[in-house]
Amino acid sequence: MTKIVVVDNHGQFTHLERRALRDLGVDTELIDNDTPPEDVDADGVVLSGGPDMNRIGKSTDYLAADVPVLGICLGMQLIAEELGGRVESGEYGGYADVNVDIVDEEDPLTGTLHPETRVWASHADEVTELPDGFELTAKSDVCDVEAMSDTDRDLYGVQWHPEVAHTEEGDEIFENFLAICESR
Repeated sequence: MTKIVVVDNHGQFTHLERRALRDLGVDTELIDNDTPPEDVDADGVVLSGGPDMNRIGKSTDYLAADVPVLGICLGMQLIAEELGGRVESGEYGGYADVNVDIVDEEDPLTGTLHPETRVWASHADEVTELPDGFELTAKSDVCDVEAMSDTDRDLYGVQWHPEVAHTEEGDEIFENFLAICESR
């Protein structure tokens, strides 16, 4: 059975990320973000959202763990910042319903949602510059980088929260990430 761990960055929806994976029949575990990657045996990693870039523990260490990684909200931002992209305060701010345009229908994470989807997202902070190797896969009127992928390294990020009921096709993001993990 495929195992995907959720690294807890103290987000208010983190338990829902684990539940979404469990509901797909995945062996999943919620782990503290101070857990070193070498102590974890998993086929994939979800870096959860959270309130503060200063409380991410060892989350960035998982980027070199040679397993697929999905960053959600803060998880995506820490991937971008660690790998040379840029994160800045968003103009829009708090949580809202957002229509997202999927710009890469071939992307293994978001492509099945093409041409657009409705999501629940916070834009207090957002990726403003992609790191080298990443492609833009989704954008909106609110945020220029709603999702990004580096398929060569199997690193993926979404600004929105696929685990909440307000996101229309959130389960599909987890299904697609599971498929990525199982294809390795």
